[in-house]
Amino acid sequence: MALHEGPEKSDERPLSVNPFYGEADPVGGMVEAPPKHRLPDGPTPPSTAYQLVHDELMLDGNSRLNLATFVTTWMEPQAGVLMAECRDKNMIDKDEYPRTAELERRCVAMLADLWNAPDPSAAVGCSTTGSSEACMLAGMAMKRRWAQRAGDRYPGARPNLVMGVNVQVCWDKFCNFWEVEARLIPMEGDRFHLDPQAAAELCDENTIGVVGILGSTFDGSYEPIADLCAALDALQERTGLDIPVHVDGASGAMIAPFLDEDLVWDFRLARVTSINTSGHKYGLVYPGVGWALWRDKEALPEELVFRVNYLGGDMPTFALNFSRPGAQVVAQYYTLLRLGRAGFRAVQQTTRDVARGIADRVEALGDFRLLTRGDELPVFAFTTAPGVDSYDVFDVSRRLRESGWLVPAYTFPPNREDLSVLRVVCRNGFSEDLADMFVEDLSRLLPELRSQSGPRTRDKGAATGFHH
Repeated sequence: MALHEGPEKSDERPLSVNPFYGEADPVGGMVEAPPKHRLPDGPTPPSTAYQLVHDELMLDGNSRLNLATFVTTWMEPQAGVLMAECRDKNMIDKDEYPRTAELERRCVAMLADLWNAPDPSAAVGCSTTGSSEACMLAGMAMKRRWAQRAGDRYPGARPNLVMGVNVQVCWDKFCNFWEVEARLIPMEGDRFHLDPQAAAELCDENTIGVVGILGSTFDGSYEPIADLCAALDALQERTGLDIPVHVDGASGAMIAPFLDEDLVWDFRLARVTSINTSGHKYGLVYPGVGWALWRDKEALPEELVFRVNYLGGDMPTFALNFSRPGAQVVAQYYTLLRLGRAGFRAVQQTTRDVARGIADRVEALGDFRLLTRGDELPVFAFTTAPGVDSYDVFDVSRRLRESGWLVPAYTFPPNREDLSVLRVVCRNGFSEDLADMFVEDLSRLLPELRSQSGPRTRDKGAATGFHH
């Protein structure tokens, strides 16, 4: 959640009410304009309240044109109806809503099978509010398993977690909140993610695990999970250190099983103890739902699981929060049931085809150099070509926003802070027609950008609303 501060003194005016929106009160007067930053003294008629909120939200960007977000922005109307029917169901209250709990259990079983758990019936898992919570849970399980192994070393030892510098910010949060040392592998040259051998060299007896990313948010590339496991296998042979791997498949865990079936990254690798994904990304569900799975009960320490009986029943739970709507879990089950393997394959293949097609056309413009081509995640990153000095990626992002396109521009982390890129995320619903419009708008901007005397975006942070 964003952290907000109080309003500026200059922003204390009440909301403006169009006379058409007003409804007569019991004595015939019009509704007064309500304040912005304190509760109104009395109620506002529902139609007026709706119109006030509706009008403010018109200033939000068009989610279908947001090429920064990985989050699903379109679902079928039937899914929306199901979500509306379940929005009042509290996911934690499994005794009151046993069928919703059953649908959650089925989703876990389907994902265990999809990710090739040795025994899907033995795998354990849960839904979450998204991949960030799922990663926190996986990290907690790794830390607790390390504490059990460390024994009397734990009071004086500091646990560490090894990962590439390209990890999503939730892993930085985990290390900060749970007091774990983050050991980050920097980018080098044209390697924009973790190096397996470098990861193994950073491990020691206090390493709780290594995180592999199946689909980097920076450029859409897969990290080499099998090579990472092989490097850790070799480390164990040399030193006896048995380091588990968690796969952060926030995006790729719902792409690779359908489009890259020969790629070995999941529970087929014995060292992979847990996997997470975002149902609300390429799981094709509106936010927010994620999933965390462990290969078996031994991978998830029992003391992290809570049982409460004051809602009725005694269902075990593992979560950071308590109450949560069941609507997204129901929508996930609907999507899995609706598409099946063949349907998911068709949807994800179409999305990848669109991404690769746009990438090729952007490259053909001559002004840009591709870093990735959309052939792993349906995502590609590009920067200005050598010799282009009249504008930079921040100018491109700023100018595309004028046409409604949200395309993030940002710098890479250490050791490639010198590299600034644009990134396009293609999702279900971003059609070939929209892709044509995007390339046409980008092409239309180039003559003006080429005529500039130099880059014009002084405040790089303000050039785009997107931040890692």
